[in-house]
Amino acid sequence: MTARTKARPPDSSTSKILYPGATMLLVAVIGCFTAWGIAADLTTPMVSGFKRIFDMSSFQASLVQMAYYGAYFLLAIPAALINSRWGYKAGMVSGLALASLGAFGFWPASQVMTYGAFLAALFAIAAGCSLLETSASPYVISLGPEETSTRRLNLAQAFNPLGTNIGVLIASTLILPKLDTPVNLADVSPETERAIRAEQLRAVTGPYIGLGVLLAVILVIIFIQKAPPTAPTDDGARPASPLTTLWRSKRYRYGVIAQFFDVAAQVCCWTYIIQYTQQALNGSLQLGSQMLQISLIVFLIARFLMTAVIARIRATKVMAVLGAVAVGLCIYASLRPDLTGVVAIIAASFCLSLMFPTIYGVALSGLGDATKFGAAGLVMAIVGGAIMPMVQGRVMDATSAATSFIVPAVCFAMVTAYAIYDLRAPAQEIATTSSTASERKNQS
Repeated sequence: MTARTKARPPDSSTSKILYPGATMLLVAVIGCFTAWGIAADLTTPMVSGFKRIFDMSSFQASLVQMAYYGAYFLLAIPAALINSRWGYKAGMVSGLALASLGAFGFWPASQVMTYGAFLAALFAIAAGCSLLETSASPYVISLGPEETSTRRLNLAQAFNPLGTNIGVLIASTLILPKLDTPVNLADVSPETERAIRAEQLRAVTGPYIGLGVLLAVILVIIFIQKAPPTAPTDDGARPASPLTTLWRSKRYRYGVIAQFFDVAAQVCCWTYIIQYTQQALNGSLQLGSQMLQISLIVFLIARFLMTAVIARIRATKVMAVLGAVAVGLCIYASLRPDLTGVVAIIAASFCLSLMFPTIYGVALSGLGDATKFGAAGLVMAIVGGAIMPMVQGRVMDATSAATSFIVPAVCFAMVTAYAIYDLRAPAQEIATTSSTASERKNQS
């Protein structure tokens, strides 16, 4: 029978954000959050980049996001099984190894010079990041009292946009400027065309090789890091079926849906602000990338600001307000493709800052030992970042970049609905099973 109690060690204060001895481990895991931020948003501008290199439609180029976020969906369950069998640390190390191999895979892809080879390398990077994220986020939750889990996760994930800013900065300074000069390939010989594309692909490959080195270094650091002491075990509790626990929790089920649309909104806004800038301001790829960089800086600042705000105001109250504002901003941008529309899309990044870790923390609250598989479901929901950008790409091809921002407006509306549900739903007790008994293994 499942026991219901507070998921914290005896004599712990609910005001504490971490258990004793967990500080250095949190710092190490924050490195993972930063690294996959670099990977994700080094990839985002490549939708426009590959469109230019391989002369494709917006829909075809959006397969970059399909490969990247589709891998998150496919690898989340295997990641949960690794976490369940060998612990969260094994999941993080496996993810770092796979992502590093994928990044190094850009070199052979640049020799093959086909779009499919790059998609395969991106898939490997994302598969590693899926293992990493499925492991790291619940690990952060386990490093302190459940009452402060949302604050702790917001704090750790505040460093993720630092990585995204680095990724976009690399793309905007080292990659996109080398792709921005229009070349009429119809007027050149096949040999010259191949040489031009080879030069462009070399510009793409270099930063990914550097990413592979960074991931390998973080892998070594995480591997040698020792886990802190854990809470005493409670062997009297008998675990319920994880799937049963998850299915019975409406807060979790609806949270998976909300996370799907949250990631969809994020990827849509950050992927297509480049094309929107080109339409609204008659800008270049580089200018669009600079607007994306500004969006990510706003996101980074807002993430730290929101971490402080939710220490005083319930997180889902803030998320409900920000979600409604984001809907209005996207609708405005779709109706006004000018400088103010660009500003509206940038402002939407402020609203996005709170959403992912808040949904994650709220949806996983009270799941006990089912958290390992619950985390996998939330990571699988990241597939929204693969599906909805393709929808927006289709809308863009049929209409315009501005009109296509109706798609993220709908996504933000779904996130807002989840926040309202959480505010109206009864408080959920924390269900613990024999998860405490397995926690030492998960943290090792």
